[in-house]
Amino acid sequence: MADDGTDRGMTEPSTPIAPATPSAPVAAPARSGGTGTFLIRAAGVIIFLVLALLLGLWGVQRYVEERLAPDPTTIAASSLQGLREQNRLSAFAARYVAVVTSSQSQLGFSTQKTLIMPGTVRYEVDLGKLTARDVAWNPETRTLSVRLPPVEVDGPQVDLAAVREYGSGGVLATFTDAEKRLDAANRAAGQAELLRQAREPMALRLARDATRRAVENNFGLPLRAAGVDAHIAVRFADEPVANDEKWDVSRSIEEVLSNRR
Repeated sequence: MADDGTDRGMTEPSTPIAPATPSAPVAAPARSGGTGTFLIRAAGVIIFLVLALLLGLWGVQRYVEERLAPDPTTIAASSLQGLREQNRLSAFAARYVAVVTSSQSQLGFSTQKTLIMPGTVRYEVDLGKLTARDVAWNPETRTLSVRLPPVEVDGPQVDLAAVREYGSGGVLATFTDAEKRLDAANRAAGQAELLRQAREPMALRLARDATRRAVENNFGLPLRAAGVDAHIAVRFADEPVANDEKWDVSRSIEEVLSNRR
């Protein structure tokens, strides 16, 4: 029994417990998926804003170009109005000399006189006959076609200071009015001769070319000043047209402007 008491009184040696070591912190899983999605969305928004800005700028540019870009038909209409206000255009003049001789016979006597008559002839175009239907703009070829009325001959204006007469005189001129009849006949024949020379094909061609250049400048200068690159084609209503040449059938500026109203 004593042994049992001894055994109960004694305590068994306890095994020392080692202190708990702190565990290493566990790293939180990286949120790579969420960050990538945010960046993609942000990039998409930026691209959308840039495209919207570019689209807006393009629209503004088109609007400005349509509103502020020079209109060839409007410029041509203004030039046409300026030409019509001139009423008549004289771009060419030429000086001619007529030499004519007339003779008279009466009572067995005869007499004759020769007249040298210089004169100036002007070539004009009646711009009052020019209408908006005679001006057409072709946007594809950028050609402004103008059809002018025919060239008219004005005159002749005789240079009286330079007129010279030569005659044989004689009995008939002394005792009759033959000299007066000779003078009248020579004056009429001289003017007719000046007009005949003025209507020669070469003279009319020179007059048309000079008038054509004047009208081309009248329409072309305002267009070039506005920055419009255009070709001006001028022809006359009575001018011969080659078989392979056709008049521009584009809409006239009258039709274009009337459609805008």
